[in-house]
Amino acid sequence: MSGGGSTGTPEPGGLRAAFGGLTTRGRSFLAAGVAAAACAYLLGQADLLRVGLLLAALPLVCVLVLHRTRYRVAGSRTLTPARVPAAAEARVGLRVENVARLSTGVLMLQDRVPYVLGPRPRFVLDRIEPGGHREVSYRVRSDLRGRYPLGPLQLRLSDPFGMCELTRSFSTFDTLTVVPRVEPLPPVRLAGEAAGYGDGRHRSLALAGEDDIIPRGYRHGDDLRRVHWRSTARHGELMVRREEQPQKARCTILLDTRAVAHHGSGPDSAFEWAVAGAASVALHLLERGFSVRLLTDTGSAVPGPEGGGFAGGGDSADAGGLLLDTLAVVEHSAEQGLSAAYDVLRGGTEGLLIAFFGELDEEQAALAGRISRRSTTAVAFVLDGDAWSGGPGGIRFSHGGTPAGERLRMLREAGWTALPVAPGAALADLWRAADRAGAAPAGAAPGWGDLHGAPGRSEAGA
Repeated sequence: MSGGGSTGTPEPGGLRAAFGGLTTRGRSFLAAGVAAAACAYLLGQADLLRVGLLLAALPLVCVLVLHRTRYRVAGSRTLTPARVPAAAEARVGLRVENVARLSTGVLMLQDRVPYVLGPRPRFVLDRIEPGGHREVSYRVRSDLRGRYPLGPLQLRLSDPFGMCELTRSFSTFDTLTVVPRVEPLPPVRLAGEAAGYGDGRHRSLALAGEDDIIPRGYRHGDDLRRVHWRSTARHGELMVRREEQPQKARCTILLDTRAVAHHGSGPDSAFEWAVAGAASVALHLLERGFSVRLLTDTGSAVPGPEGGGFAGGGDSADAGGLLLDTLAVVEHSAEQGLSAAYDVLRGGTEGLLIAFFGELDEEQAALAGRISRRSTTAVAFVLDGDAWSGGPGGIRFSHGGTPAGERLRMLREAGWTALPVAPGAALADLWRAADRAGAAPAGAAPGWGDLHGAPGRSEAGA
């Protein structure tokens, strides 16, 4: 199956570009010819002049002939798949077809790819007969998420004497989207979740067996036992009771992208762990019928109209693709706090709220506590910044001077099920721990020491 494709024909260059394609051999012949002609003029040697003119004319003739060559070839590219997780490979197929009536010479084919995807692929194609084609392929991979352009495709032409090489480019290109790696999560029931899914499947909420009392007009195929006779008499036409209106459980995933809250870079950084965690939770809940949206500290949310709505249920595949595409290019923000996200969340009830926080000072921890009041269940994964940045392991302080254990305590007192995240932590284990912590008595949630393997008193920062 082809994940994407492009076709086109190469764009010829100008005569100046053709002379710029002289190889070292061609430039040497030209320089030798000019030098021989100058010496012949000074010494009066006619034979040497003829040799000089021959040496100078040969590369010039090769340039003109190569420039006038009109290879009519069509190139196409297929990308399978067009969206891959980080560190996974994608296959790129190239096809070159000769649409002219004459055979081509030997062609060098090369595709332009970003450095992070690997070395630039080059292929030497034998003579292509009229109407014939050649197909080659190569693989690309990246440990860094993002959107990477592939192309344009280039053909390198050369003359039989090796005096000149010309590169002609196609105008089309494709885009490879590298999304965060998704970790499968176990089906658990988070305590306090309004629409739990203890068996791994989401059950839609419905009104408790009562039909909506607002009737509607009769439609062909409606059960006559649902006719609402009082409304029928009042409206003068058959009216039926509405069926149960299922209510989808909703979840908001809050991703803290503040540059001041995350330190380090690369595929093993704390920020990349948070991005991958948000992707894993989003797809996990979408597969179980939740309506999910992604919210960042900047206040921007996807998917939905104007970025504010939820998506899921029947369009879970499209919603999951949109979320992954968004997370593939998410970067650090310049925000200093979570106030923009709070402004978005304080307008309604969020249902389930899953947050991935970076460094939190006392002020932001208090603001996060107010955010949790807008949800029925709030789970926070708080990244241990000192551990991720290689700081001291004894006492863990945020940059605001607040002990890390104190931040967790503030979040838990505000209603969060707050869990610390250390380097190398598995999201699946934390997901189970969140379920156990939500069902445990207040204050019994695991601290830094419980999940880090450090002494229990490390939670207090001393």
